[in-house]
This record gives sequence, structure tokens and C-alpha cells, in this order.
Amino acid sequence: MINSFSVSNYRSILNLVTPLSQLNVITGPNGSGKSNLYKSLRLLAETANGGVIGALAKEGGLDSAFWAGPKSISKGMKNGTVPIQNTINKGAVRLKLGFSGEDFGYCVSLGLPPPPMPKDPNNPAYEPTKFNLDPVIKRECIWTGPFYRPSSCLVDREGPVVKIRSGRKWEVYANRVDTFDSILNEIADPERAPEIFSIRETIKSWRFYDHFRTDKDSKIRIPKIGTRTPVLDPDGYELAAALQTIHEIGDKEVFHESINDAFPGSRIEIDVDSGSRFSIRFHQHGLLRPLSESELSDGTLRYLLLVAALLTPRPPSLLVLNEPETSLHPDLLPALAKLIIKASHKTQVWVASHSSRLVAALNEDPECHSIELEKELGQTIIYGQGMLDEAAWHWPDSKR
Repeated sequence: MINSFSVSNYRSILNLVTPLSQLNVITGPNGSGKSNLYKSLRLLAETANGGVIGALAKEGGLDSAFWAGPKSISKGMKNGTVPIQNTINKGAVRLKLGFSGEDFGYCVSLGLPPPPMPKDPNNPAYEPTKFNLDPVIKRECIWTGPFYRPSSCLVDREGPVVKIRSGRKWEVYANRVDTFDSILNEIADPERAPEIFSIRETIKSWRFYDHFRTDKDSKIRIPKIGTRTPVLDPDGYELAAALQTIHEIGDKEVFHESINDAFPGSRIEIDVDSGSRFSIRFHQHGLLRPLSESELSDGTLRYLLLVAALLTPRPPSLLVLNEPETSLHPDLLPALAKLIIKASHKTQVWVASHSSRLVAALNEDPECHSIELEKELGQTIIYGQGMLDEAAWHWPDSKR
């Protein structure tokens, strides 16, 4: 389980450290920074999949992803006695992401590359890169314990050099790691670097569900050849196969209960034609024939997708839902909350939601940790969080 998550210098987040529990709901008014907090977690996950540079490029590049406000916000700025102004930046700007887990903690620091060297007439073979706006990884650390300390650090990467602690000494594991890629993607050595292997496998097991296309032209509405699907794909295209997999090897009782909670008197069956194509048959009270996926409303289809994601027979270490209430009728939200709470008994769950009704239903669970965000001078902060409420956190110093 992730015990805390930390972000620095990302869009509306200057510095934010939040403690986490088994079930977490992120809420707050529009524009408070829920999407930025969600995106920062997803960006961290991309480090283990080799996609962090591409993900930042889709956001307009690292320079546009940086916090746009002053480098620090004084008490005078907050109470209005001092105008909002830039402060002296003593170091290079870095986007930092990290988490502390039950076994290990991890953080990564990204920055802009140094200016390219001009072409050297004495070295005609040298040619400066044209990828001079790609962010580079300046520092990565893995440690044991609740937060980073030099004495608890096990793996330390600065620029292209990776060091691994061996007893009380450091040994250089590699000195030419590509600065545009994470050690989580570059190093796979469970014997000499088990901490890197463990962190990578942990992050790769995280699942994100933030967009299901349920319009009339969605591929979800087309029958497909079915194979066992214990994990619903991020787009939900294998919905029918995923539901049948839950029926056969998952929690069948909870599956049918979740359908009846949302649609009293209804049930789901999966039909297989002569070509092994799977399709949904939705039996609804009062109708003389079952409805296929092509006939279901957007809200009904989206609810079935959430059922398939949450009742997976292969739970991840972290399951993230971004605005799961989208397209759902308000009357479905109590059933969805009940389903999310049950899923949190088997996996850590993170829910970002605009819906006060869904948030209220989730908060009925005594184990639910509610994180309410708000804006202060353009900065995303956690409402009511004092210094003593923050999880302990320290960023490693970066010399580069």
C-alpha cells in the first residue's frame, strides 16, 4: 500500500504531500486541482513504463507543466500585505514526484536539459541533438522507511550514474544510463538490484480507469471473440469477456448483487455465438427480451464497465478511478459506492470525484480517507491540512 504521495512543481501544485489509506476519495470544487493531482500520479506511473517523456510531451512539454506561480508564497502574500511576486530561485526548476510504500519509497526529479553544445569544427563527427526540449531525469532514489533519508537510501541515481548500497558502502552499478529514461525501465536485475525490480513491478501493477467511450460508435458495443479476461483493459473493449471471467473465477455473488443493487430485478448473462463472439444480455424487470450492449444506455454500460474493473479476479496494488460518476444517473451512485468500498477490501483504491453524493456515500465507510482540495493564490492545497497533518517527507538534494 502507498502510505503517502508527494508532488512538487507540477501545474497548480507547488508542494503537496498527502497521507493515504486503503480507500481514498479526492474531492473539491471545480478548478481546485483534482485533475492535476490525478495526472501527477499517472505521470509517476509512466516512469515504470518508459512513457514519462511522451506523457509530458502530450501536455505541452515539461516547461508548460511547471508550476507557474512564485517560487515560494510568503505569509504576506497570503494575507494581502505583500504583492504576488517572483522570488529568487537559488536552484534549477524541477518537477518532482514520489511515494512512500510499506516496503520501499521512490522519487524522481525531472528537469530541462542543459543548452546543446554548438557543433565543434574540430570534431566533425559530433552533431548536437535535435531533441533539446525533451526533459531529462536528474535524480531518482529508492529508500526504506517512511521517508527519504541519506542513511536509508538504497539506490541513488544522479544523471547517468546509478549507485547501489552494498552494506555500508556505495558501489557504482552503471554510469551510462540514458538520462531520458528511468532506472525502472533501464535496469532489470532482481539479484543485484531487487529494490528497483520491486518498485517497478509495484508501479506496473497500478491500474487507471479514467475514460470509457460509451457512445453509439464505441467498440464496446460490438460483440468480440472472447478470451479469459481477469483484468479489464483501460478502454473497456473486452467488457463481455471480463464479466464472464468474473462469473466463472471471481466473486460471482457480489457480481450479481452489484447488478441488482443498481437495477433491482435485473441480471446479466453473456451469450456466445457460433463464432465464439461474446455479447451481453441484460435482463431487466418488465422487459420481454434481454437488451444487448448496443441497446444499453451510456450510463448502464458505464456502470457495467466499473463493475468489471472493480471486481477483477486479479486485484492490483492500486486501483485509480477518475470521475467514475460520469454519465451515471444519481440513483446509481449509492450502488457504485458500495461496490468501491467492497473492492477496497482487496486493493488500495483512489477515487477522484466531483459528485457530492458519491463522496458522501463513500465517506459512510469509516475506513475512507477524504482529501478535499482547494486553491489558495492559484496553488492547490489540502483543505484544513496543518503542518502536523502532513506525512513526513524529504526530497533528496540534486546537484545537477
